[in-house]
Amino acid sequence: MSNIGFRIYSIPYRPKKELVEKYQEIVTPHISDNMNRIYSAGYQLRPFHKQGKLVGVAFTVKTRPGDNLMVHKAIDMAQAGDVIVVDAGGDMTNAIVGEIMLRLAQKKGIAGFVIDGAIRDSAAFASDCFPVYARGITHRGPYKDGPGEINVPIVVAGMFVKPGDILVGDEDGLVAVPCQHAEEILEKAQAQKRREQEILKQIEEGTVDRSWVDKLLQEKGCEWIDGSK
Repeated sequence: MSNIGFRIYSIPYRPKKELVEKYQEIVTPHISDNMNRIYSAGYQLRPFHKQGKLVGVAFTVKTRPGDNLMVHKAIDMAQAGDVIVVDAGGDMTNAIVGEIMLRLAQKKGIAGFVIDGAIRDSAAFASDCFPVYARGITHRGPYKDGPGEINVPIVVAGMFVKPGDILVGDEDGLVAVPCQHAEEILEKAQAQKRREQEILKQIEEGTVDRSWVDKLLQEKGCEWIDGSK
């Protein structure tokens, strides 16, 4: 009989390391635009580290708010390059991770933390380049009682994440790329990057074509009124 709510799974599928690494060169807006701006976290999750981009494979945790027992187990299980993504219910009463867990994760080569909840020892994160995204800070520590689940689908700040998805975070926020579509999304984001680089070049040269604005307004039925009459 399954003990629903207190279970540990392995990641069923991992994207190739070479594919994950290519996302280092892509910004989150280009990824988000090519997933119809759906697979992204809300503004509530913000970076608390000094600098640096977050890219890695989602290693998911669903835990009771204020409890980090399963997060400790996730650190022990995760592989180098994984991102530990924690659905802690968005509660900020108790911190889910602190400096000790930061150092444990760094030692293992874990790529970062995404915590839908709070952190503490914020000065340690703020002075380090280890990526961590969270809702906020509290000095109150966590409990270690469970229950919780590891490597199940979760939702953090409105973003659906499955174990094995590719997590990307930068100054603009977080996106989760579904692993089965990661190659396709990468190609589309790379193409958008090239298009926008060409537009920026045209702006600098003074050759950019802005006729699309009036065309779109006309198509949408915008009324033009001469205010001088």
